[in-house]
Amino acid sequence: MKVPMSAALASALALAACGPKALELPADPIDRAATCGVVAAANARSQVAELKAPLPFEAQTKIVHYTMIAASNGGTFDPKIAGTVSERMAALQEGITEGKWQDLIPACAEAYPVAEKTDVTLPSDSFEAGLGCDSTIDFLSDAMRANEADYADQYGEMAGLQREFDRSLAPGLNARAGSRLEEQRDLRNKAVAEFTGLGSPAALLQQCEARFGD
Repeated sequence: MKVPMSAALASALALAACGPKALELPADPIDRAATCGVVAAANARSQVAELKAPLPFEAQTKIVHYTMIAASNGGTFDPKIAGTVSERMAALQEGITEGKWQDLIPACAEAYPVAEKTDVTLPSDSFEAGLGCDSTIDFLSDAMRANEADYADQYGEMAGLQREFDRSLAPGLNARAGSRLEEQRDLRNKAVAEFTGLGSPAALLQQCEARFGD
């Protein structure tokens, strides 16, 4: 005698048979960057043995890098766009991680080659290099503030560099923008956009520390 299959059981079996769904990169630039940020996070998490252990600093900054790339599309960095990308990461996370996110790894690498670039070179001009380092550090330290305790060593290095830049950059900033905060902010946002295009934020910070650190 056949026992009728319940609708709930039939639905569950159908879902199990389908498995994780195939994914594609969205056409929308905000959602595309957010999707690749989630994929980077999922990939990094899959390589950490302990579930609650923090991600490596390089992996965490790579996630943030996608927000910076999307926010630097016009040649100047827009913090509001970076914030929107971060919000979309949170909104898209569940749907992506339940799907075949692994298949998007090469697609993200193709869409955002700069996110894979670890061989970076700072500008030769000391002021431009210092401004880019300082402005990038400002954003990264704010963007990763919730994880500051996990990266105490890196935050210590960034704070040391910022103290140095507070002293060394003032004359150049005043010469280029005077004391006008809005114009100084514009210079900084252009510097972040330039440095975003150089490659990995973690690699950039290493170069900044090597050149300007104690």
